[in-house]
Amino acid sequence: MKKIALVTGASSGIGEATATRLSRAGFKVYGTSRRGTQGAQATFQMLSLDVTSDDSVRAAVATVIAAEGGIDLLVNNAGFGVAPAGAEESSIKQAQAIFDTNFFGVVRMTRAVLPHMRARGTGRIVHIGSVLGFLPMPYGALYAASKHAIEGYSESLDHELRNWGIRSIVIEPAYTKTPFDANLLEPDAKLEAYGEVRDVVARRVQEAMAGAEGPGVVAETVLEAALARRPKLRYTAGVLAKRLRLLRSFAPARLVDAGLRRDLSLA
Repeated sequence: MKKIALVTGASSGIGEATATRLSRAGFKVYGTSRRGTQGAQATFQMLSLDVTSDDSVRAAVATVIAAEGGIDLLVNNAGFGVAPAGAEESSIKQAQAIFDTNFFGVVRMTRAVLPHMRARGTGRIVHIGSVLGFLPMPYGALYAASKHAIEGYSESLDHELRNWGIRSIVIEPAYTKTPFDANLLEPDAKLEAYGEVRDVVARRVQEAMAGAEGPGVVAETVLEAALARRPKLRYTAGVLAKRLRLLRSFAPARLVDAGLRRDLSLA
């Protein structure tokens, strides 16, 4: 029998690429988005789901359980970011909105599927994190903070769930060329003091995105984590992500700090 996968945020970008790749690898895939729409070429079924709503999460998971009897793989991908800005330039309301989707959305989805996975004694949960979860970027503090939260949550969760045959894993991509970056939320409390440097960082990010790897790289890494007999706690996705992980792990902190500031043209 085919394994059942549920992928959030699957209408485009990393989520769509991941759902498509899993489907081609033999999974029966349910993707989700707020509108539940899908492209004409989709190889998977789409459901309407808002990860910020407890009722919506419960309803979508119940739909899959009723149709398939269980969920073998959950990919927590839904999320959004804020355009380059100082941490001070986002209100508390905006900061809470970022965490409600990027982190608490993960918690909602995970809590919804875990009772079924524990009852069956098997399951795998893959979270789409970011290199910013271990190497925070200036002018990206709130997004980085949400990805740091996922790193800690997943690793703790993994230790808790192994006795039930369930694993929790983080995928860490770097810049990825997707519509995600064309729909970044503008900060809602801009300050003139940050304007010049904010623009410099934004231009540098745009330059990096122009040469970024596509979402298929992340999708392949998700598939690797989903099928691994002995999965790792975290996987980097792509050449740049691997390089940054090595630098963060082995290079002197002062060297990493200086290189990051130089790359973003910070004084």
